[in-house]
Amino acid sequence: MSEDQSYDLSRFKATYFEECAELLAAAEETIARLQLGEGDLEDLNAVFRCVHSIKGGAGAFAFEDLVRFAHVFETSMDALRSGRVALTPHVADILVRGTDTLGDFVRAAQEEVTLPADHGADVTAQLETILTGEASAVAAAPVPPVSAPPAAPEAMRWDIRLTPAAGLLLTGNDPQLLFRELAALGPLEVVADLSRLPDLTEMNPRDTYLSWTASLTTERDRAAIEEVFEFVAGESAEVEITPALSGETVESGQSDGGAVADEGWGLFEPSPDSTPAEASAAVASAPSPAIAPARPTLAAPTAPASVGGSGGSGIHTSSIRVDLDRIDRLVNMVGELVITQAMLGQQTTGFSVESHPELVQGLQELSHHTRELQESVMAIRAQPVKALFSRAPRLVRDLSLKLGKQARLVMSGETTEVDKTVIEQLSDPLTHLIRNSLDHGLEPPDERLAAGKPVEGTIHLGAAHRSGRIIIEVSDDGRGINRKRVFEKAVERGLIDRNAQLSDEQIDQLIFAPGFSTAETVSDVSGRGVGMDVVRKNIQDVGGRVVVQNNPGQGARFVLSLPLTLAVMDGMLVAVGGERYVLPLTNIVESLRPTPQQTRTLVNVGDVLTLRGDYIRLIRLYELFGITGAITDATRALAVVVETEGGDRIGLLVDELLGQQQVVIKSLDSNFHPVEGVSAATILGDGRVALILDAGALRIMGERLSRDATVAAE
Repeated sequence: MSEDQSYDLSRFKATYFEECAELLAAAEETIARLQLGEGDLEDLNAVFRCVHSIKGGAGAFAFEDLVRFAHVFETSMDALRSGRVALTPHVADILVRGTDTLGDFVRAAQEEVTLPADHGADVTAQLETILTGEASAVAAAPVPPVSAPPAAPEAMRWDIRLTPAAGLLLTGNDPQLLFRELAALGPLEVVADLSRLPDLTEMNPRDTYLSWTASLTTERDRAAIEEVFEFVAGESAEVEITPALSGETVESGQSDGGAVADEGWGLFEPSPDSTPAEASAAVASAPSPAIAPARPTLAAPTAPASVGGSGGSGIHTSSIRVDLDRIDRLVNMVGELVITQAMLGQQTTGFSVESHPELVQGLQELSHHTRELQESVMAIRAQPVKALFSRAPRLVRDLSLKLGKQARLVMSGETTEVDKTVIEQLSDPLTHLIRNSLDHGLEPPDERLAAGKPVEGTIHLGAAHRSGRIIIEVSDDGRGINRKRVFEKAVERGLIDRNAQLSDEQIDQLIFAPGFSTAETVSDVSGRGVGMDVVRKNIQDVGGRVVVQNNPGQGARFVLSLPLTLAVMDGMLVAVGGERYVLPLTNIVESLRPTPQQTRTLVNVGDVLTLRGDYIRLIRLYELFGITGAITDATRALAVVVETEGGDRIGLLVDELLGQQQVVIKSLDSNFHPVEGVSAATILGDGRVALILDAGALRIMGERLSRDATVAAE
C-alpha cells in the first residue's frame, strides 16, 4: 500500500477492543452457566462465536500471539459443540482459564506489550487435552447434560448465495468456518463459483475472488441461518437466503443429494498454519457432497435483525456503536437545553393564554419535547447491571475454594438499569464487598455447624429501583461484624480514643477507614486494609453512600444507594428562609400543614409528626443548615414527608413549595466540595444555584442533632 493510500487504524482498533471486552464478558457469563449445568448446546455455540470473533479481528490487525491462542481455544470449543468431547466439570474449568488467558492476550495487544513466550502455555496444553479426549476422562461425573428441544417433524431446504467483498479476508473472516457453521444446522451442499477468478499473474492474495452457492436442509428457521452470517453480511459480503422450491421439504436427517457424509470435513479443514487465502481456496476446491456432521440439533437462538424482503438481499443491523464521549456531550447539551427552557418559562410566567396564545402553546410544546429528548438520551446511557453481576458467580466460586468455605450466591434484579457512568464505578466496590462477605462474614463449615447453621453459607447480591435511586445490596448469613473487635482494632491503629463513646452505627462505620482491617495476617485475600475504603470512596464519587446493617451472629447487609442518572431529574423546589432547595420528586410522599395535635416532642427522639397513627421524625431544615428568617412554628410551615432508600419516612419542615420542575444535576464534588445532607446542585431559571437535598443523609443528620441535644440537656 502506498503512503497516500495509508490510513489510521487506531479508530478501528479501538472499536475492535471494545467488542473484545463485550465478547469476553459474554463468554465468561456463558461458561459460568455451563459450570453450573444450567447451559445448553446453544451456549457452547455462543462461546465458540465469541472466540471466533476475537480471533477474526486479531487476524485483521496481525496480533499473531492472540490469533494462535484463540485458534486453539476455538478448535477446542468446536470439539465440544460437535459432541465429539463430553463437557465435564474439569473441562468447564479449563474453559474458564482459557477465557482468562484470552483476555490476557487481548489486553497485551491493546496496550502494545509483549507477553512472555511461555505465557498461557499451560492453558494451551489443557485446551489441547480437550481435543484428545483426555480432559473429559479426568472427571468421572459430567456436568448435567444440556438439553436439546424435540426435533421438528419436517426440514426445509434453503438456497444460500455468499458473494464476499474483495477485502473479506482482511476482516479476519474465513468462509470455511461459515460453511462449518451452516453444516451444524443440517445436510449441506456447497458449490464454488470460479467465474471471477483472474489469471495467476493478476491475482492479489489479499482479495477474495470466489463466491459460493449452498443448499441447506435444516429443521431450523431462517433466523438461525442469518446468525451464521451476522459478522460478514453487509459491507464484508452479500448474503442471499431464499427458500428452495415452494413446499419442498425433506424428512429430518435425509438429503436428496445422496448419503450423509459424517467425515466430509477433511476436505475443508486447513492446517493451523494455513493463511485465510489458502483456507478460502480449500473451500473452493472441495467437491460438494451432502455434508452433515454428527452433532445434536441446537435450540434456536434469538433472531437478529431480519433480512429485508423475501428475496433476502443482506442482513441489516439494528444498532450502531457510538463513542461514549459523544453521548456525554449530547447529555450535557440536553442539560443546557433544560436550563434554557426553565429560564424561558420563568421569564414568561406573567403571560396568559388569552394575551399570548401562540407563545404559551409554543413554550408548552418546547417543555414536552425537551422532556422526551431528555428521557431518550438517558435511555441511551442506561445499561442493565447484569453485565456487572455476571462476574460475581466466578468470584464466589474461586474464593470459596481458596478459603475452604462453602458458599452459594443468590442474585436478583439483574435487569435493573442504571447510568453507564454509575455502573463503571461499581466494579471495584462490589468485588471488595463480596470478598469481605466471604472472608470475614461467612464462617468455616465446622463453625457454621456448631452455630446451628447450614454448612453452605449464602451471599445475596441484588439491585432495585427505590425512591428515585438505584439500590445495590450485598448481604450474607455469616457471623456479622464483631463490634468489640472492630473497636479494639480501631484503638490499636490510633483511629479513635479508647474512651470514645460510639454508637453501634458509628462502630460499624469504622470498617471504612483507610488502612483498617481485622485480619490477623496479611494474605492475597485480605489484611492490607485497602478494600472497604475503596468501596466508600467510589460510591461517594458518584453521589452515593453506603449503609451498613449489622446483625451479630446472623450476618451483615451492605446497601449502596446511588443516583439513577448523573444528568437530569424531576424535583420539587422548596423555600426555607431566603434559601431555595430541590427535593427529588420520587422521594416525596405527601406534604401537609401540621396541626398542633400532630406535632410533639419525644424524649431521646426529638420532634416528631403524628401521621395516621405513625410517628415520623420531624427535621427542621433551618436548624440543620443554620438558616435565619425561616418559619419556626411548625403549624405555620409545611411538612414534606419523604421516603429514604431504606424505606424510612421523615418529615422536612419548609416555608413553602415553589413548584415542580426538571433540573440539571451538577456535581458538588467536582465543582466545589462535598456538603453533608446535599447530593448535588442545580442551576435555576434565574441563574441562581440551588442545592439538591439527600433525604437519607438528612435523616442521619437529624438523629445526630437530637442525640447532641439530649447529651447537652443532661
